[in-house]
Order: sequence, then C-alpha cells, then structure tokens
Amino acid sequence: MTKDHETDAVIVEHHGDVALVRLNRPRTRNALDPDVKSGLETAIPVLMDDSAVRCLVITGTDDAFCAGGDLNNMNDRGAPSVRARMHRSYIWSQRILSGEKPVVAAVNGAAAGAGFSLALLCDIAVVADTAYFRAAFPGLGAVPDLGLALTLPRSIGSARAKDILLTNRRIDAAEAVSIGIAKRVVTAASLVEEAMKLAAELAAGPATSFGLTKMLLNNAYGSINDFFATEAMAQAVAFGSREFAEGVSAFHAKRKPDFKNNR
Repeated sequence: MTKDHETDAVIVEHHGDVALVRLNRPRTRNALDPDVKSGLETAIPVLMDDSAVRCLVITGTDDAFCAGGDLNNMNDRGAPSVRARMHRSYIWSQRILSGEKPVVAAVNGAAAGAGFSLALLCDIAVVADTAYFRAAFPGLGAVPDLGLALTLPRSIGSARAKDILLTNRRIDAAEAVSIGIAKRVVTAASLVEEAMKLAAELAAGPATSFGLTKMLLNNAYGSINDFFATEAMAQAVAFGSREFAEGVSAFHAKRKPDFKNNR
C-alpha cells in the first residue's frame, strides 16, 4: 500500500491497481468544505489519468460518508459566485461520472445532499448496514446538485426519484438496495474490505470495454455537459432566493423552515 495525492482533507491510498479515496473531515461529517473539494479536484483527475490505477473506491472517515455541502462557506450567494463554485466542482464530479475507470462508493454512513449526489456519481455503491441516504436539498430551499437529478432517476426511475427528492425522506440501507440505489448491504466493519474486493474484481476486468460501456451509458440520455450547465443555473437561482436564505437560517437555528412566508 502506498499513499500520495494526500491532504489532510482527502486521503488517497494505493492498493495495487485500486485507489482508495477517503474524505477526511469527520468533525463536519465529511462535508464538502473548500479543502475537501480542493482535494477531490486535485486527486480525481490525477487518478483517472494514472495508467497504474484501474479502479477507484470512495468512502468517508468515521461514521459518515458525506453530509453534503458546507453551509458555512456559502455566504456569497450571488449568481456568478454560485455558478463559479458549481463549475469548479464539476471538474472532479464529471470525471467520476464520465471517466473510463469504474468507481465504487463505499457508503459508510450518512450520504446527505451533495453526499447523496457523490455516491450516485459512482458506478456501483456498496453500503454499510448503518448507512442512509437523504436528499436534504428541500429542507434548505435548494435544488439537487452534482448531477443527482440526472443520476437518481437513471438508477431508480423518475417516479421514485421524485418521491425521494421532493419529500426529503430518509432511505435506509435495505431500501437503497431494494430500489436500486446500491448493490448490496454489508456490515459497517466489513464495508471497506468488501468494496475493495469488488474494486479488485473490476480492476482485473477489460478496461477498454468498461470505459466504452460507461461512455455509452452516459450518452444514452443526452448531453451530460448540457445537464450540468442547466443545473448550475438552477442552483444559482435557488441560492439567491428568500427560501434558501430561510432554509439556511432555520438550519443554523435548528428549527423548521417557514417557506410559505419567505418566497
């Protein structure tokens, strides 16, 4: 095992031809703060371009996979700033989704908001029995980002995706497998080991075939670039709304948001 491309926020370990990428912000439940996003922006393209790496595994430190966006670093909600932040995140998120190498999500705990999105950017998800998914965006008056409105309906169908994205209900590990979000449930203690076993199997497979298969699947539903451009516009509008301001205020105050009177 070797380590490189490592920061304190994102740790990369090489296990033969499999790279294990670990989000390492346990105090914020591995939220996508600027350091985590910068670490992913650096690591993911390097790993995707490294011929010695044939498969990636993404997981979180401690008891959370990723709690989503870091609200403490979203003070500038003007449309240009929001779209700039979104486009920077697309540097690494689109490489996970569209890159030729298989990517396995080892979902070790909560995958909320953009954390849910991150799990679905990966090709296959293995989940711990303690893991769960939640959209989180409705509670803030935001819209799904990092491709979730694209990847979720592809995985489970439009009707189920609407249910999850509009009601903001919690999806436990067993349901995630039953509806197609994840491949299988394992114990929390064995999660990384099982995900690495799957990754090793994929790494031994036909890389050219896998890359072409991902390309065909990703282009079967229209342009990914067009989708992300529309998503960035939609999130910029949402972030500039009174509803989002109320959602953030309610989140920090730990109260239920009043969206009816803040539109």
